[in-house]
Amino acid sequence: MAVRLGSGNLLFEPVEAWEKLPPGWSFIDVAGVAVDAKDNVYVFNRGEHPVVVFDRDGNVLRSFGEGLFSQRPHGIHTGPDDSVYCVDDGLHTIQKFTLDGKLLMTLGSPNQPAPKWQGKPFNRPTHVAVSRVTGHLYVSDGYGNSRIHKFTPEGRLVLSWGEPGIDPGQFIRPHNVVIDKDDRVYVADREAHRVQVFDANGRFLTMWNNIHRPDGICLDAEGNFFIGELNGMGGVDDAPGLGHRVSVYNLQGRLQTRFGEPEEGEGPGQFIAPHGVAVDSYGDLYVGDVAFTIRGRHMNPPRHLRCFRKFRRIR
Repeated sequence: MAVRLGSGNLLFEPVEAWEKLPPGWSFIDVAGVAVDAKDNVYVFNRGEHPVVVFDRDGNVLRSFGEGLFSQRPHGIHTGPDDSVYCVDDGLHTIQKFTLDGKLLMTLGSPNQPAPKWQGKPFNRPTHVAVSRVTGHLYVSDGYGNSRIHKFTPEGRLVLSWGEPGIDPGQFIRPHNVVIDKDDRVYVADREAHRVQVFDANGRFLTMWNNIHRPDGICLDAEGNFFIGELNGMGGVDDAPGLGHRVSVYNLQGRLQTRFGEPEEGEGPGQFIAPHGVAVDSYGDLYVGDVAFTIRGRHMNPPRHLRCFRKFRRIR
């Protein structure tokens, strides 16, 4: 029987063996996924070929970024200006490329982090999103700063907001960011188990709390937010109902559906650590999984696990 995931008007089926990698190529961890205006898919890989670009049928079109990243590629975003933005938390940078991989701009100084928790960009940034209204860049910063930074399209810092904490407008770990058509900014505050919503100038609007460790977040054309959720930490890694799943919320923050089996794994309906999510114009979902970092490297012997999925929307 075919596997069906989701419910109601949000129903998906796994597409097995979608990516047609050349001989000798492999993914180690897929930290981020993005889709451009032509529905080409950009996979941000912690491996020999950092950015691998596929057409909608899974054929490789090109790769780029070889030699330009650390071992910690983290987030990727395609902007309305047909540019690709890549966040490297190991280098503490955001790099802007053309769609075919020509480097256009770098924000941050490679290997020179800002002082930890002091608020200046960047200390292990995690993601970037570009406003379709103004072209401004919003960077979640991230593992060592608890800040959101807003930049002009040319890379000039406009403002920053946030500080360590659990109150509205504070962050524990701002791990991902997305912007809607009305320029509202949605921040996945992972270790606070919430998504916080702000206006374009950092004014707190609301938050969603019925989420467990939101890792990746994206928004489709219908106003559905797809959120990758991680499982627990430490002694609660095996507790059921705490993550390794994808949840879908509407613009008001109401849960629409969830999918992902209670037990982690590599099966058609399973995840290990869904870290990056993207949706194309057909409504198909792409999920990057940092399975090696979370699980595979701890195995004896270590092994690479399945870390990229496509799900076709069927309703």
